[in-house]
Amino acid sequence: MITLKKGDKAPDFFGVDQDGKPHQLEDYKGKKLVVFFYPKASTPGCTAEASDLRDNFERFQANNYALLGVSADSAKAQAKFKDKYEFPFPLLADEEKEVINAFGVWGPKKFMGREYDGIHRTTFVIDENGIIDEVIENVKTKEHAAQILK
Repeated sequence: MITLKKGDKAPDFFGVDQDGKPHQLEDYKGKKLVVFFYPKASTPGCTAEASDLRDNFERFQANNYALLGVSADSAKAQAKFKDKYEFPFPLLADEEKEVINAFGVWGPKKFMGREYDGIHRTTFVIDENGIIDEVIENVKTKEHAAQILK
């Protein structure tokens, strides 16, 4: 599970978004990057989290932040999620879990007494030089922007 911490160099990830457009760490040099991992598009918690980030998007932009959502959903599911809720940021469709594994957010979870492997809702704040500034594991879905924009 997550071994990345504040001060570590962020993984040099590569992934494609809901429209098939590639994204990699290098694309965000000179900006602060928020990479938020969520379990499943269009579920209540994930919708609340992404909607809170959307509603505060102008504040993120004003502070030189770029946002990037990541889940193991298909590009089609991500596109539907993005369009339905009008998210102004890309959502990576990481079906092969390459970005998910690079950040170490895939692992055992428990839900209603059942154990299974899945994405742990985690957010990484990466500075302009590609260094992890913060790892947020206790994500408050309805007030996530406030956790980042302190």
